[in-house]
Amino acid sequence: MSDTTLNTVVGIPASLKGNISRYFQFILLLLASGAIYPLLYLRQNFEVSILETFNITITELGNYYSLLGVMFMVCYVPSGWLADRIPPRLLITFSMAMTGGLGMLFATVPSKEILLYIFLGWGIASGLTFWASLLKGVKMLAGKGQQGRFFGILDGGRGLVEAILATIAISIFAYSIESNGETTAVAIKQVIHMYSYTCLGLAVVIFLFLKDAKKTEKVKKLKSTDNLWSNLKFLASIPEMWLVATVIFCGYQLFWATYSFSAYLQESYEISAVTAGFITVAKLWMRPIGGIGGGFLGDKFRNENILAISLLGASLFLLGMVLLPQLQSITFVLIIVLIIGVLTYAIRGLYWAILDDCDIPMNVTGLAIGVISLIAYTPDIFLPMLNGYIAERYEGLTVYHLYFSYIAIVGILGAVACLKLRNLNDKKQGIQS
Repeated sequence: MSDTTLNTVVGIPASLKGNISRYFQFILLLLASGAIYPLLYLRQNFEVSILETFNITITELGNYYSLLGVMFMVCYVPSGWLADRIPPRLLITFSMAMTGGLGMLFATVPSKEILLYIFLGWGIASGLTFWASLLKGVKMLAGKGQQGRFFGILDGGRGLVEAILATIAISIFAYSIESNGETTAVAIKQVIHMYSYTCLGLAVVIFLFLKDAKKTEKVKKLKSTDNLWSNLKFLASIPEMWLVATVIFCGYQLFWATYSFSAYLQESYEISAVTAGFITVAKLWMRPIGGIGGGFLGDKFRNENILAISLLGASLFLLGMVLLPQLQSITFVLIIVLIIGVLTYAIRGLYWAILDDCDIPMNVTGLAIGVISLIAYTPDIFLPMLNGYIAERYEGLTVYHLYFSYIAIVGILGAVACLKLRNLNDKKQGIQS
């Protein structure tokens, strides 16, 4: 009796069973992506407590995160190379286990010298063995015409996982200090343990339940699959890949602009830190709406179209914040910030989905992700420097106006690149037909 007949007998069609398995694999990847980074970026919610517990200065903490950023940049291309040779199950299991294990060491409040190696190890765990493997795994699970929704749900779902874990972490921290009367050091250790155990638990689950992809693309494999330079030369010859890198490069900067919203709102509209915090936190909850909604719209109306509209819309609304600084309505400000939030999260959810239109062979997809990431995420390095450069030469709102204007112009260029990619794909499909 065949597997199809057996599945029909027990009342589960083979296609439905396959989809359930595929979605389960995707959920595992989503959980991993939502759990691994909050431990690394614990400073977002507990910066003051970390400085106090570890007896370090803000400058020293900044140096650790600079090291983390450098490690990411160094690891992007090797990460892609690894993802093309080792199954995502093994790479992601290693990443979660190493991140959680280093988290347990982090919770012992080690010396400054050991902290350096912990951040170095986190850079390897979340950069070298995780990033490209995650994106390639999602791309392989998403069927043709489903790339938008899968990547959109990935980004929106990550946001929900991070929000849930952050809520648990803050609850643990508050309960430990306010109800149990523990010190800040004890409370922060409990938070670190919670994140670390989550990563370690997911490492076990992913190792046991994430399936290795079947090798079904032998026909599309390159002759020089083991030659890194030949593969890089092949990828460099694909114009669509460079357009994808350009789109992500531009879209990522729009997201970076939102990091400055809280300070800008306080200075421009003279509102309190609490009010500004409420507005920016409200923006964070736009992530599942923008990511998931944008993904489904992308699959329905083409990813390039929705991405171009989102890039253009976010850029224009950002310019609106610059050109209309005197409006005193907090409600209007909140609406603009939330709209920009929805659009930037839609951009984040969609820009990796357009990689599917490049027709890159699966055996070098990981390398392509690494090369694109190396280019697209350079704003992590130069945008803080640019912001600092402007701040040294100008004062007050002029700093924000120049900074936001630059990013808005870059966003518009990203929309143009997105439309160029769409036209290139249309021409290619016309030739093939």
